Amino acid sequence: MSAPTGVAIIRRLPALAITLYAEVMPSTTNDWSTTSWRSRRVHQSPAWPDAEHLERVERQLAAKPPLVFAGEARRLQQHLGDVARGRAFLLQAGDCAESFDEGSADAIRDKLKVILQMAVALTYAAGVPVIKVGRIAGQFAKPRSDDYEERDGVRLEAFRGHIVNSDEFTASGRRPDPDRLLAAYHQSVATLNLLRAFTTGGFAALSRVHAWNQEFVANSLEGKRYAMIADEIERALQFMRACGIDLHDDSALQGVEFYTSHEALILPYEQALTRRDSLTGDWYDCSAHMLWIGDRTRQLDGAHVEFLRGVSNPLGLKVGPSMGVDELRRLVDVLNPANVAGRLTLISRMGVEQIGRALPPLVEAMRDDERNVVWACDPMHGNTFRVVGGQKTRHFDDVLAETAQFFGVHQELGTWPGGLHIELTGDDVTECLGGGSRLDESDLELNYTTICDPRLNATQSLDLAFHVSEFLQNYASTNGARSL
Repeated sequence: MSAPTGVAIIRRLPALAITLYAEVMPSTTNDWSTTSWRSRRVHQSPAWPDAEHLERVERQLAAKPPLVFAGEARRLQQHLGDVARGRAFLLQAGDCAESFDEGSADAIRDKLKVILQMAVALTYAAGVPVIKVGRIAGQFAKPRSDDYEERDGVRLEAFRGHIVNSDEFTASGRRPDPDRLLAAYHQSVATLNLLRAFTTGGFAALSRVHAWNQEFVANSLEGKRYAMIADEIERALQFMRACGIDLHDDSALQGVEFYTSHEALILPYEQALTRRDSLTGDWYDCSAHMLWIGDRTRQLDGAHVEFLRGVSNPLGLKVGPSMGVDELRRLVDVLNPANVAGRLTLISRMGVEQIGRALPPLVEAMRDDERNVVWACDPMHGNTFRVVGGQKTRHFDDVLAETAQFFGVHQELGTWPGGLHIELTGDDVTECLGGGSRLDESDLELNYTTICDPRLNATQSLDLAFHVSEFLQNYASTNGARSL
């Protein structure tokens, strides 16, 4: 639909409908533009060695089709609005950092399988819809604690994800290369094509619930527990068929809505893929349905907050243990000035030792201010440590303990623990300790394949989902069941 037609339709709406429309889709502030971030300090930005090369790539990206569409982002925001109201649960999961070397159909399918399994377990236990958002088709960049890495006396630029440079420790590999932005775009196109085929072409139909149980998971305790749920779902579907219900007519049973997200870290890439919606006139970052701001780039006067405040996508904001109440209030004012439900997800990433102290005053402030935000738990990023050999890992017990405390805080304050944000893979990796896989430090070398931070494998992910299901059931029994 062209812009004039859309505007004409809006003008014919009754005044009340126009008011409601404005509340759902607030217009971009007058002092924002797609380039206004360039006057701010850009934290976690690579030192691009050739400015002209970068500008040339930005022009090429700006001429390419969008990866996602504004209407899809609006629909996700509506779903997240249900989460903010306590009527749905958010599951945001996927790779720590996607690799240019691991974009095969099998890898994407297996990752999707795990997310679908987790969603089934959560939906079955909680009785509310689970909104499925992947860290996928764009999660190629990673912030770094240090700008440089040193090995055996050799000092090179830090690895910042395949969208910037290579994980190979060579001078040429670590040199930031703008052509990698184009490579990230093209791999995201291929990944999205597969995801759309899998989620709408029959693979994600509820009748295939047993087929999502991978062989190396199926023989585990978690896999067997999942199989019991799958059996009950299949019996329910058989009953519906026996009652004469045509299950093929119900799109909700034949596929799933699946959305993409990533940390909006490399702003030249994000700006180049930002488009003005012809229907609403609002700007959308069409690199993903949802973008988030990391704990290292959440400066109020920084470039990342400046850029993302102006796009109309649903946003995430990582909330670490150093976040104060006043700072959070100011950030929420900037990122969600109209207090729209579903616009902003606050992703707690405190660490098991800090969450009990740091989270309650923030949740209490948002509750008392009547802020329409989603609270989600990232129990992984605050719990990373290195073993004697130098490998980074996380212990499942810490991940679970932080998640339990997150639910406990919300249960105590009467607020909705709206979601879970984790790093996982569909592969049988040995990167995180403990969990259903019973991995210890001696197992890390068996299949440690991540290019950045350690991920839960499929068995550990399903194990966590069953624990979260129990937390949700306990919440419902204490605070009252939630339903649409």
